[in-house]
Amino acid sequence: MIVIIGLGNPGEKYKNTRHNVGFIAINAFAKENNFPRFKLQKKSNALISEKDDVLLAKPQTFMNESGKAVRAITTPYTLDPTPLLVVIHDDIDLPLGKIKFAQKSGAGGHKGIDSIIQHLGNNDFIRLKIGIATDDRKAEEVVLQKFTKEEQKIIDETIKKVISALDLFVKEGLEKVMNKFN
Repeated sequence: MIVIIGLGNPGEKYKNTRHNVGFIAINAFAKENNFPRFKLQKKSNALISEKDDVLLAKPQTFMNESGKAVRAITTPYTLDPTPLLVVIHDDIDLPLGKIKFAQKSGAGGHKGIDSIIQHLGNNDFIRLKIGIATDDRKAEEVVLQKFTKEEQKIIDETIKKVISALDLFVKEGLEKVMNKFN
């Protein structure tokens, strides 16, 4: 089982903000690959869509509490074989539109990732970071803002890369995708 989780904040207020680029990416991947409509799974407080051996999830906790939902989503799969867990999230330290895969890395100041590490008790998961940085402002001033029209064009192209990267990951694994996209 491959579990791919896109991070974001629930609700219309946050729909197209930089912090929700994980939701944007997972929605596009689901649409491109004809996944069923997302449905709320109450026990994990996440929107879930599953097809073949891939489970997509969008936690409905707020970003800083993502770990609660991620733990609940992954707990049924803790037996062997352990699922491959991929978390898609925004990264203010990467230039706008850049993507990067990482494994077993720290939170890097991302509170959603920190919550996941705390709730899982380890950092043994794959991260797909999507760059949202535009200048030197503090994260709190940037992550809840929407993209400008020019930035949205860059993000739209980036999401196409993310879809290709996730397709390659599902078919070929982490090493191939890192060689091509990092």
